[in-house]
Parts: sequence; C-alpha cells; structure tokens
Amino acid sequence: MNFTQDIRVDNESIELINYLPNIGINNVREEILEGLRATPKYLSPKFFYDGKGSDLFEQITHLKEYYPTRTEKKIISSLGEKLDVSFKNLHVIELGSGDSSKISLLFNQISADELKTVTYFPVDISQSAIEKSASELIQQFSLKNITGIVVDFFHQLKLIPKPGRRLFCFFGSTIGNFDTSQARGFMKQLGNTMQSGDSLLLGMDMVKNISVLESAYNDDKGVTEEFNKNILSVVNNLTDSDFSTSGFEHYAFFNVEKSRIEMHLKALKDVEVNLGSEKFHISKGETIHTENSCKFNLDDIERFGMWAGLETVQVFNDPNKWFSLVYYKKN
Repeated sequence: MNFTQDIRVDNESIELINYLPNIGINNVREEILEGLRATPKYLSPKFFYDGKGSDLFEQITHLKEYYPTRTEKKIISSLGEKLDVSFKNLHVIELGSGDSSKISLLFNQISADELKTVTYFPVDISQSAIEKSASELIQQFSLKNITGIVVDFFHQLKLIPKPGRRLFCFFGSTIGNFDTSQARGFMKQLGNTMQSGDSLLLGMDMVKNISVLESAYNDDKGVTEEFNKNILSVVNNLTDSDFSTSGFEHYAFFNVEKSRIEMHLKALKDVEVNLGSEKFHISKGETIHTENSCKFNLDDIERFGMWAGLETVQVFNDPNKWFSLVYYKKN
C-alpha cells in the first residue's frame, strides 16, 4: 500500500495512477489509532491488502470451503448474451479488482471486435494486485488500453475517471464488508457518480445455512487465519507499531442478528502494543474486529438500487441461490 508516492507507470498498453498519497500516511495512521482506541477495537479490512494479503486472499478463493468466488464465477461465465449491455466503446470499471480471474470470464464472452473497443479500469487499494492483473489481461486479450487506479474507493470514489458510457463491476460481495450505514452511503455516492446510461454489476452473497457460512471463513488449511493475522503486519509497516501475530488467534462466526460473518483477532494472552507515543493494552480474550461479511436477501437487492437511484434490471443466480449478481442501470 503506497500512501506516500504519486507514481505513474506507463507502457504501451498500461497506465497506473496512484491516488493514495492524496489521503496521506498521517491520516492512515490516525484511522488505525481511532480503531485501536475504540471499545471494542477494530481495524478496517482495507488494510488486509498489501502484496502478501492479496496473494493470501487469492489462495482463499481456491479453497474448497470458500464457495463465494467459485459460485460467482459460474454466474459470470454463464452471462453470455443474457446480459443486456453493449460492450462497443464501453469503459469497464472494476471496483476492488484484485486478481484478473472474474473480469477475464466476462471478457471471454465479448466478441473480439467489441473487445478491441473496451477500455478497462481496475480500481483497487493494492498496487501490486493491479500490476499483476493488468499484465495478465494484456497477454490474454486485445484491449484498447488499461488504466489502473490505486485508490481507497470508499473515500476517493470521485477520482474515478468519467469517460463516456461506463459499466461498473463490483464483484465478490465486497459490499458486504460495509455495515448498513456505510453501504447506504457508498451506494448513494456511487449512484451520484454514475451518469445516465451507466450500469452496475453488483455481487451479493445471500443468506444460507450457518454451517456453510462459518466453514467458508474457517478453512482447514488455516489460510484464512494467516490472511486475518497479516493485517497486523500491514499495520506494523504503516505505523511502526509492534504487533506480534503469535499473540492472536483467528476467530470468525456468523452473527445472526446482524446477518453477517464477523472476523476478529482474539488475544491469546495479555498484550501490550506500542504505536508511536501511545501504548495499547489488549487483555487475554479481547478481540480486534477486522472484517464483516454481510449476507443479503431479495429485499436488500431492491434496497441497494433504491439507495443509489438505480433501476434493478436483471438478477442472476446460481441454482442453489447462494449468490446473486445484480445488474442495475442509471436512467
């Protein structure tokens, strides 16, 4: 995560723009401090995604327990001509792009003539993830060009380019990382950013059997645990704090009342953490809340569209209705 340098990397087909320095490392430090001062303590899940965190999450998506990615990919793969959108001269903006695997499935279904006219904007907080995915896509497809945007899109959505007609892709049910208030604010902000004729593909993980949900975030190989603990290493690098990952264990469960998976790091013993001039005491058994993953129902699909001022055009599901890919339009 590069919050200090405004780097632009150009080659024949790829441009990379980093807007994170507009936030500034001091604001990042204050955001982290705010979470550690709170009761209960928390860290934003965006801090998972340094280079190592992005790689670990990609590993998670291939685990047998983690159904969301493979389920959503099957839906994307079967869109074909069912998706009511013309890709000619379309600007595709993928929020939280991560790796290239999902957008590749969409591009595979576009004719070569149309694909040559598409401009792709991967948008992510991880510069390394964008660079890797952009390189893979350039080798695989004949795209007009790729402009990678390194940005905290929850706070910097207005910096996303506003060329002609745009399709926003927000896959992975990343919207589930926000609580209700944050989701409402984000959808309203996204709707205000969109122009008439723009559209949105939104991935939403649906409510299902609790055992399936909890298994997805507690894999047998311990990759999710390593991913969860890595956030402490990221915080150390960003703030010169001295968290030790060995002092915490991964703790994930489904909160029925709030319809969400919660991920926490639970202290295995009393812990003292130094961050600059501040010292934080974390008691044995106390947790740091690191992520929510909300699960949705049909009412939420309509509600999200209403918040954004978008028309719900199509809803695509897997046979089990575990996951929904919703197509919205801005009139």
